Amino acid sequence: MAPHSSPRPARRPLTPAPFVLRLCLHLLMAGLLVLAAVRAHSAAGTAAAAVTGAVYAAGSYLPPVRTSRRAAAVWLGVLGASWLAMLWLTPEALWVAFPLYFLQLHLLPVRWSLPAVALTAGAAILSYVGHGAALNPGVFIGPLLGAAVAVATVLGYQALYRESERRRRLIEELIGARAELAAAERHAGTLAERERLAREIHDTLAQGLSSIQLLLRAAERALPPDSPAAGHIERARRAAQDNLTEARRFVRALTPSDLEHGSLAAALERLCEPGAGPYGSGAGPYGSEAGAYGSEAGPRVRFSVSGTPVELPTPYEVALLRIAQSALANTVRHASASRAEITLSFMDASVTLDVVDDGEGFEPGSVRPSSEGGFGLPAMRARAESLGGTFTVESAPGQGTAVAVSLPLSPEDRSPNAGGTA
Repeated sequence: MAPHSSPRPARRPLTPAPFVLRLCLHLLMAGLLVLAAVRAHSAAGTAAAAVTGAVYAAGSYLPPVRTSRRAAAVWLGVLGASWLAMLWLTPEALWVAFPLYFLQLHLLPVRWSLPAVALTAGAAILSYVGHGAALNPGVFIGPLLGAAVAVATVLGYQALYRESERRRRLIEELIGARAELAAAERHAGTLAERERLAREIHDTLAQGLSSIQLLLRAAERALPPDSPAAGHIERARRAAQDNLTEARRFVRALTPSDLEHGSLAAALERLCEPGAGPYGSGAGPYGSEAGAYGSEAGPRVRFSVSGTPVELPTPYEVALLRIAQSALANTVRHASASRAEITLSFMDASVTLDVVDDGEGFEPGSVRPSSEGGFGLPAMRARAESLGGTFTVESAPGQGTAVAVSLPLSPEDRSPNAGGTA
């Protein structure tokens, strides 16, 4: 950046090492100026040293010099002019060139600082010769060697600083990534626990209350019309019904986020959208799988609905969604398929989910539990059978794979659901 460029961003507070280096530079400049003033052979040389010291001190305390390259260049120009005047008056000003090298390299961009250092070294050599000093190698070696040491020191420090900043940013990114990973793991664990609680409430509390209600209804029908116990049974049945409704509300509240914003059919359709992973827009409770359906990274997936959609119990929706997610994850990981299809079928007495791909296929009898702890075929089968359904896998090497799960529907589950279509 040229000296007339825009202001530099504010610097971070100095760490102990740069602070010490800056203090040493101030002390070096002050000591050399005092030495030049004391050894000057004229009052003019002493006055020139004092003016140079005043210019240097003013620049050290002016904030624009530390924040703007334009202000820094102007200050260096004034400081250089006062130094040249002192150099004209006394040869002792030669030694002030050494701290000037560091200032030029620190405050100016490289394309300007290196020529400035070369000109400063040349001026020091010419001044020393102009004051009548005998020509010898030391006249040239001293200023040039000082300039070389300053260039190597400053450029080396700047390279180390850039590497340190790069490492600092990398560490910050790693810390941020670790925090994001921990948050994702906590979110996945929360989803898994919510699903487990929903299943437990449905399979125990809700089912028990439903059984109590049926038994009370049967007892109510068996009692004589004028029985004094009929009123108590009716109140008990209504209490069981109210608590069953509350239990089902808890189950709905614990529904996975994939089902919170629509029906099962809509969630399955989102699962097939290009760029969606096997867990939709986020990681499921069983982990995540890289890959995007409908892109070069995975098979093209199509979703369809057969029959008249009805409102399904929440455990059914959760089970069918999770089985579809796991089946597609297996397709991406193992099948090397180009196409896959998900079909959700509503029939009179059951709801069926089919996931079919044209991949490599396998021998179903040779499947062993996954060493990665994934939600594999045995877990899918257990989930389906826990709801009274069936789970089948049809596959053969080179002939693709078809996964089918069927869950029974009772008459009360057959209520129409206008929003169930995809």
